[in-house]
Amino acid sequence: MSQDWADHLDLLIRARTPILWIRSPEEERIASLLAEGARRLGERLLLRWDFITGLTGLPNREGEAARNPLAALESLDRLPIDQGVILLLNDFHRYCEDGAICRKLRNLFGSLRQHPRTLVITAAEWHLPRDLEECVTVLDLPLPESSEIRSLLLSIAQASGQPLEPTELEQLTHSCSGLSEQRIRQVAARGLARRGRLGSDDLMEILEEKRQSIARSELLEYCPTDARPADIGGYDALKQWLERRHQAFSDEARRYGLPLPRGVLLVGPQGTGKSLTAKAIAHGWAMPLLRLDVGRLFAGLVGASEARTRDMIQRAEAMAPCVLWIDEIDKGFGGDGRSDGGTSQRVLASLLTWMAEKTSAVFVVATANGVETLPAELLRKGRFDEIFLLELPDASERRAILDLQLRRRRPDHALPLEVVVDRSEGFSGAELEQVVIEAMHLAFSEGREFGEADLIGAAAQLVPLARTAREQLEALKSWANGGRARPASLPRSQG
Repeated sequence: MSQDWADHLDLLIRARTPILWIRSPEEERIASLLAEGARRLGERLLLRWDFITGLTGLPNREGEAARNPLAALESLDRLPIDQGVILLLNDFHRYCEDGAICRKLRNLFGSLRQHPRTLVITAAEWHLPRDLEECVTVLDLPLPESSEIRSLLLSIAQASGQPLEPTELEQLTHSCSGLSEQRIRQVAARGLARRGRLGSDDLMEILEEKRQSIARSELLEYCPTDARPADIGGYDALKQWLERRHQAFSDEARRYGLPLPRGVLLVGPQGTGKSLTAKAIAHGWAMPLLRLDVGRLFAGLVGASEARTRDMIQRAEAMAPCVLWIDEIDKGFGGDGRSDGGTSQRVLASLLTWMAEKTSAVFVVATANGVETLPAELLRKGRFDEIFLLELPDASERRAILDLQLRRRRPDHALPLEVVVDRSEGFSGAELEQVVIEAMHLAFSEGREFGEADLIGAAAQLVPLARTAREQLEALKSWANGGRARPASLPRSQG
């Protein structure tokens, strides 16, 4: 745990903050951290309560107030008035809709300020009743830091009688980054049960644990991909930029003083390869690809969307290093924020703050078909490392895309492409792929191999987006030419 968080906890307790909500599902870790805080502050008694076990921490009152939440709060009345107390209440948020308990908490909010006593409620999520909004102070518990993970793994290994080698310890520490303490213990227990010791063999088990964490989420989708940068025709400027950013994830870059890359926003018309680029980044960098469905962030209850955003961020960080793909971000945040009570604006603000301040190796790839509806704060310099415009391919790029699509299906093809390249001006990459597929359909239906004439015929039948959405594409290009985005392709003289 960072010293700043521990210092902040101590400050809140010393300042006689009456009611704390530590937002996390890690009950045992919270209890351990509070025990350390009680020792640091001196003469603080740590008591625990849950509905089944009742009160613990006082030898002569063990089990008191079991199945009685109101009695748990009243238990403080029987302690010496000058006794410093931290009362940890597990799952207590479930009972706060009860009028008597809500009233008791509001009374305690006033009376506890007179004495060195603090109530601590643990819950991963809690829709605070309006009557308690001013009474409860919220403190988020971050995931374990590297030093905590290292100490935890060392203690587990030593307890097993099989100490870890320094290189194994560093590997496991890095791999466990983003997991909760409870998940780390579970992974370690499985490793000990299988092999009798911890080691590099547990790395795959840790990755599987992270994948299971994503599978339990309704917000993120784990996307296996075998796309490569070589599968993208053109966009050499973008490819060069991405290669430099990939190098910035190395330990050498940290020693050099470079920060971890934040992400990139890819803007362009449909079919220009934005999704393929996101997949190629993940595969080329050997990182897991997580796709965020922005629409699922917006839940029905007030405050639930913000909670889901925090959960999404925590799960993404648990997979670090990884690529977080926010597909069609313009559809999620491109509307009028006033129409949903400001929910989308608050969610976007949380997302942008995290992107600017994150210290985890999560590279965000956001894609958008247009920018006219995107909020200005999303496009402001510094939110992403860079914004790239993926334009419709020029003649050389169309040739490269057609050749790529043909070689996928006919590795030894020798078809001339000059005419079909000329006839496909304004076609997107997806439309060029469709030209190849349609040409194959035409030839297959006649029981023969396809050729140049089939490609030319398929191109003649297709009406490209450049014709049906000309005004939108021209407006997008004009916006980018104002210095707001970099072209993904190199100038022709360099290409």
